[in-house]
This record gives sequence, structure tokens and C-alpha cells, in this order.
Amino acid sequence: MTLTERDGAAGTRGASPDGLYGRLAEFAGRAAATAGLGKDPVNLPMIRHWCEAMGDAHPAYRGPDAVAPPTMLQAWTMGGLSGHTDRSSAHEELFALLDGAGYTSVVATDCEQEYLRPLRPGDEITFDTVIESVSELKTTKLGTGHFVTTRTDVRAGGELAGTHRFRILKYAPAARRPRPAAPETADPKPVAPAVATRAAAPAVADPKPAARPARRPRPVINRDNAGFWEGVAAHRLLVQRCGDCATLRFPWLPGCADCGSREWDTVEASGAGTVFSYVVMHHPSFPAFTATDDPATAGGPYAVGLIELAEGVRMISNVVGVPYDKVRIGMPVRLEFLRADEELELPVFRAEGED
Repeated sequence: MTLTERDGAAGTRGASPDGLYGRLAEFAGRAAATAGLGKDPVNLPMIRHWCEAMGDAHPAYRGPDAVAPPTMLQAWTMGGLSGHTDRSSAHEELFALLDGAGYTSVVATDCEQEYLRPLRPGDEITFDTVIESVSELKTTKLGTGHFVTTRTDVRAGGELAGTHRFRILKYAPAARRPRPAAPETADPKPVAPAVATRAAAPAVADPKPAARPARRPRPVINRDNAGFWEGVAAHRLLVQRCGDCATLRFPWLPGCADCGSREWDTVEASGAGTVFSYVVMHHPSFPAFTATDDPATAGGPYAVGLIELAEGVRMISNVVGVPYDKVRIGMPVRLEFLRADEELELPVFRAEGED
């Protein structure tokens, strides 16, 4: 789900209690970070790791004259696992005010980037971040809260290289609707006691309605990837192939990243692959996902793998057939199709050669 401050279907306005919005609005225009310094200069190893993870083999990102992919703009300003040390007091005060008002949950909603000049290995990165706006109180499907938009100006050698605008929603989760209570019934009429030789029938509680099983999130299907999902429905894993340079690509895109051609056809993947990388999802738990084929593991940790297909492209999917803590890089896997529910079928990868 994507929520945006400007999307009228996603959020509705409301008055903030106790004049909170007036205090929040005062933060607009204040600095969230000043003269921040990138933890590393632009460098080839980070560029290489990024391109390998994204499957981007464009020659502009390799060799002595390499530039960084423009979409790495934010990577050079991130705080990493140790966090940010250059945030201003205004940033901390704003988030403390929102937390104190009960808006303790956060979700990223969208970002916009503008690229003004390429970044090259050796560039020293500095940045300034401003709190651009705080929205009025909005009600969304997630809950009620405020959208906070920040703008980061990224500089290389003092020259503006790009702008990163990031928007989050700080919200109080919507309360789940309670199930309707069973209607009250009148007291039954008194019944004469049964004879001593006849046991009274045990009381039987009304059966509860069966809970609807948890459903996996629905994929976003559009004109660019509809053919992929049509293939899945037919139990075929289709990979795009450029009509000019024959480069294979995944995920599906409207044009070739290597030569720019918009001509393409498809090839069917064999289904063989290996685990190139993986993560284990511990939190938040989600009942629709299981760690193995055993439904008893629903909601527990599960493995998400970056699978390198035999054809050379990579895709993200679940690794099934083994416990999450047995998944390993290099593990051979084989494609199969999982019927997630009556409406959804998904490609997943079963570990091969495991005990």
C-alpha cells in the first residue's frame, strides 16, 4: 500500500487535538541535519555491490571512468547500523512531540529524487536536510497521523549533485474492529428436573465462526508486468529478453538497461537456481508466511532469498522446504508454484539436496 499526503483517497483531514498541529507546523523550514558528512567517499566497491544486487551491468558503472548509479544518491548519506550522528535538535524534538502525542508508528510512503550531476569515485559527500513540511492530521487505512516530509541536498566537493525528498507517516495504528457480540437471549423457561437415573445433557457452547485464514499481500500488476503473472498462472517462469541485444532481464521492465531498446520477447526459465543471498524475516510476524511446509510455523521467522537462476538473472522469492536457519548461500533450489489462496499463486524455490 502506498500512502501519499496528496492522495485524497488515502487520507482525510482532521483537526489535531490540543493545538498539536500548530506546534508541529512550526518545525517546517527548520534544519534536520546541517553539514552532514557521508561516512565514506563515493567508491567502486559500494557501486559494485549495488549493481550486483540490482542486476545492473551497465558499463558506465565499471572501469576507470565509472560513475555511481544515480539512484544510489541516498546511499552516500545513510547512517548505517550505527545510526545518524548529525541530526539536529529540531529533528529529535519533532519526533519526540509526535511520539508523545501517541503517533509512535512509522511507515515510509514515497520519495522523489532529482539528479544534477553524476557522482564519481573519490567524491566527498556532504549534505543538508530540512524539514520541509508537516501535514495536518490525516486518517488513513493504517491509522491517524501526520505526514513528515524532509528534503536532503546532496553535494560533492561543495557542488549540488542531487536532491532527495523523503516522506513518512507518523501514525497511531487504527484499532481493530471488535467482533460483534452474540445477541442476548431471554432466560429459558424452567424445566422439571430429570429423573435420577438420567444424566443431564452437557451444555454445548455455540460454535464460533471459522476465522478467515491470513492472506498474502497482493502483487501490483500493471501493463509492464502483466505477462509475467500470466506466465505464473500457467506455471511458467518467464524472463524478458531484449529484441536487439538479446540481454535477459528481471524484473520485467519496459526497456533494456543495456541498449535502451523497447523491443523484447520472453524465454522460459528452466527452474534451476541457487541462493545468491538471503535474509531471515523475524519481525513483524505475518500469519500468511511459514518457515517450512509445516503450517505450525505460520507467523514465525522465514527466509527470503535472492535467487540466481541458471539463466543468469536474479529474483526475490521465498525459500521453502527447509527451516529458515538451514538456508545457505550457494544452496541449490528448484522452482515450484505455491497456491497461496484461492486467488493467488506464486513462484517459490524449494531447497534441493537437503536432509
